[in-house]
Amino acid sequence: MQYDVIVIGSGPGGYVAAIRCAQLGLKTAIIEKYSTLGGTCLNVGCIPSKALLDSSEHYHNAAHTFKTHGINLDNLGIDFGQMIKRKEEVVTANTSGITYLMKKNKIDVHQGIGSFKDKNTIVVTKDDKSTQELTTKNVIIATGSKPSALPFIKIDKQRIITSTEALTLKEVPKHLVLIGGGVIGLELGSVYARLGAKVSVIEFMDGIIPTMDKSLGKELQKVLSKLGMEFYLGHKVTGATVQGEEVTVTFDSPKGEKKELKGDYCLVAVGRIAYTDGLGLENIGLTVEERGRKITVDEHLETSVKGVYAIGDVIKGAMLAHKAEDEGTFVAEIIAGQKPHINYNLIPGVVYTWPEVASVGFTEEQLKEKGTKYKTGSFPFKASGRARASGDLDGFVKVLADAATDEILGVHMIGPRAADMIAEAVLAMEYRASAEDVTRTSHAHPTYTEAMREACLAATGNRAIHI
Repeated sequence: MQYDVIVIGSGPGGYVAAIRCAQLGLKTAIIEKYSTLGGTCLNVGCIPSKALLDSSEHYHNAAHTFKTHGINLDNLGIDFGQMIKRKEEVVTANTSGITYLMKKNKIDVHQGIGSFKDKNTIVVTKDDKSTQELTTKNVIIATGSKPSALPFIKIDKQRIITSTEALTLKEVPKHLVLIGGGVIGLELGSVYARLGAKVSVIEFMDGIIPTMDKSLGKELQKVLSKLGMEFYLGHKVTGATVQGEEVTVTFDSPKGEKKELKGDYCLVAVGRIAYTDGLGLENIGLTVEERGRKITVDEHLETSVKGVYAIGDVIKGAMLAHKAEDEGTFVAEIIAGQKPHINYNLIPGVVYTWPEVASVGFTEEQLKEKGTKYKTGSFPFKASGRARASGDLDGFVKVLADAATDEILGVHMIGPRAADMIAEAVLAMEYRASAEDVTRTSHAHPTYTEAMREACLAATGNRAIHI
């Protein structure tokens, strides 16, 4: 079978690339080794974790905030099996939607492991070990990533688990020991903390969500501490062992003191690593970086082999579904002869705890390191009428703008619906808006997004109205 484009991997990057290629008139196929489409994001990542985050937030509010709204409940309880069942139903609906989109766009789907025979020939190895050869003019590698591990800890997938197993537990942990204070760990940790688990976070760096603006990590830690989560920052994990139903995690303090925590589950959430196994890259002369296993690409996301492209988690940059989607569209349009662009500084990052955390552009730490002169404006949600009405008073919006030109250089927020609100900041920065431009844009009242306008007012000469 001859194609214009074959996409290997059906995650957000892969399926979006395939759809855009088909829209541009290219005969397209997609290869997926699992029985369902959607990759990590739809099956064991973004979508199922958000389903559990929403369910756990509903329970937490019913237990702790409904009374303030005049809603009284008796005999409140958790049907954890139903919670997991609903999560699986959400996943099925989403993956079925991708299958529909493949049919709608006349994209051939081949189930099996795709590997290179040569740069124009892909071998698909099916579950029954039978093979099929496909020929193509172009290939897009979109095979995503898998959870990273620590070499001295054995993941048994029963008591010492990754994010994948954390989505299918049969019970709410009594004490979850979480290794890693990044996005994935904190989201899942907050799920179980809301459901009544004790959650202990061990983080090697001196703050949680260490890649984001430090002010966000400090505020998020304060909020999560209210849930009862405890933090061991600057601590180095040295081991984890299982005895029966108990896990013992050992770690060193910043001063070198030996410590240990005992729990019934240990979640190892220390990032993700590019998944390039079985691609047969050596057959076309491609190698991957020793650490991180990333594939090197040029400014067009093309590898050193002409006609072979790579996107998403297998190349440099943040491992984010929306980055992969943008890159999928970008490569499809490059293949079709168009001239698209991606501004990697304007790919937003989000943490789906509650309150949510979102960020785009430069952090204060980065601006200081670059020597850029900037001004800052901040607005707390406790001064927002909409936030006070909903009871979501934690957090703030912080805007960083160029001291001379007033151009917005970074926006960092923690608060209700920050994941949705960050889009305004991304759009403003894409068109190089100044803080004043945002202040002169009408924002509906009462809304959470007014906090963005107020923060911009604060950045333009301390003009915030409501603080």
